Amino acid sequence: MAGLIGSALDLRLTGGHVVHSLMPEFCDASSVYLLERWLQQENAYLTADPPQIEARRLALGAGFRSASEWESRLPLGEVVVFPRETPYARALATGRPQLLDAMDDHTSDRITASRGGDPGGLREALRSVSLLVVPLRLRDAAVGVIVCVRGPGRPPFVAEDAAHVETLAGRACVALDNARRYEHERRTALAIRTSLLPATAPEFEGCRIAHGYLPAGQDTVIGGDWFDVLPRPGHRVSLIVGDAMGHGPESAVAMIQLRTAVRTLAGFDIAPAELMQRLDALACDTPGASFATCMYAEWDARRHTCTVVAAGHPPPLIRGPDRTAGPLTLTSPGLPLGLGSGTYEPTVLEVSGPTLLVLYSDGLVESRHTDIDQGIARLVRALDTDASTTATGDGLAGAADVTGPDGLRELCEGLLREAAEVGSADDRTLLLAELTPTVD
Repeated sequence: MAGLIGSALDLRLTGGHVVHSLMPEFCDASSVYLLERWLQQENAYLTADPPQIEARRLALGAGFRSASEWESRLPLGEVVVFPRETPYARALATGRPQLLDAMDDHTSDRITASRGGDPGGLREALRSVSLLVVPLRLRDAAVGVIVCVRGPGRPPFVAEDAAHVETLAGRACVALDNARRYEHERRTALAIRTSLLPATAPEFEGCRIAHGYLPAGQDTVIGGDWFDVLPRPGHRVSLIVGDAMGHGPESAVAMIQLRTAVRTLAGFDIAPAELMQRLDALACDTPGASFATCMYAEWDARRHTCTVVAAGHPPPLIRGPDRTAGPLTLTSPGLPLGLGSGTYEPTVLEVSGPTLLVLYSDGLVESRHTDIDQGIARLVRALDTDASTTATGDGLAGAADVTGPDGLRELCEGLLREAAEVGSADDRTLLLAELTPTVD
């Protein structure tokens, strides 16, 4: 089990690898505690000999008595305050292992006072255990402890045992620090991604929305994909899906700048083609935005028109009142943004009845195993299948609606699930819009 330490960028999993590498050969129970301030802040280490220490229980393994009893009395994630006189605080303050031939009074009191007291003589049993507390030290600063317990019938811990756990602690500390840094970065990326997505699916005149996003993999939570739904002057609504090339921070920064630019341009009363031209000019001056693609659609429920402008992006899919789905034939596919082409041609679609508009990123239809044309055909078939089930009453809506209020969201989730099963090395973004012309 020790060989697994450092194999995962997950704090709890790494802590679990540490405790299980010590059990049952070396000890009967083991736990890992990390300083709460170190978990929350970069480079926040222990100050010299504090009156108390706050540490979070990261992992626990127990074979002494009942494992479920230990877990109920010592829950994972609990923040524990250790006074200065406890072996845990001493190990952290001095940087040296602490060996005890019995459980300290503070820990015994805390354990037996939790979860219904001491009906089974637990306090007496704790007097016959030996305890080893080894500090976790990173760059000569204590960040936590590994605790080992041996039950009755086993020899007490000695200096050689402490040296063994210190060696393990050195390796574990690097792995825990890597996992902590990764989780900080992941939380930051998730916060950025969440701030860029609409909190709810907005509704506009004659337009109902559903949207979804899947990152390329578990290790990537933010990339170059973006989408937006924005009101425009004259009761119109803009629907945008874009994709800045690449993954990671560079493409994310480019994506944020492009998204912000579109939001700014959408406030002006300019035609869709001119909006795309201005976005292209801005992308020329935006690092990392060259070759970004974008699909812009503007819906006017009162005029019954949907105007689409493409910048090198996969074509929208349309499912009209006849419930037949297919790619929209564009006047021009356009060139990607940031190339300074300066010319983008609109495609105007006349909408006579409830129509489903599907905008998406190439990650939804392209993978290592299928090219983009095959992926688009697969997406069209999924839309046709949904249309056939709803038309017969087996699906989520009646014949009058494209999908129904809840069905639009469920259709979006289903298409994303199917895309996840196919697999892709790219982010997958999907934006569905049910367009319903306003009746004068």
